[in-house]
Amino acid sequence: MRIISSKWTFFYKNIFPLMWFLGIAGAMVAALCAGFTKAPNAPPVIIFLIVPAFLSFIGYMLMKHLVLDLLDEVLDEGDSLVLVKGDMREAIRISDIINVSDTYMINPPRITLLLRQPCRFGREVVFSPARGLQFNPFKRSAIAQELLERVHKV
Repeated sequence: MRIISSKWTFFYKNIFPLMWFLGIAGAMVAALCAGFTKAPNAPPVIIFLIVPAFLSFIGYMLMKHLVLDLLDEVLDEGDSLVLVKGDMREAIRISDIINVSDTYMINPPRITLLLRQPCRFGREVVFSPARGLQFNPFKRSAIAQELLERVHKV
């Protein structure tokens, strides 16, 4: 059994969003404190609320679609994959996968598995693959290529 998902998934799903929203909150508090001073050319205080709200909304939407849907861990057991998200685990056979697609010019990179029958995580499951040093940004992930070949072999 080998782990084919990235070791950075925990950071992407938990630490980075926390840093993002704490950074916005800290900047907003600092800006509000500066905005309440009676400086002659100070911008209206509402600006200090609109910009952080906009950044929070954009950040949440990007994280929702690119990071928060990732599986925590994917283990390769030869003829099946074990999918882990939180406390839930599910094994799917390679023969139950219809297609394997990957994105490569996005951080974190993503591999999407389309399943014949939905599992508890849905019909499409997404994880971030483990990757080594790669110089060609247009090259398909080695894990995605291997999974695709195994799916088409079955």
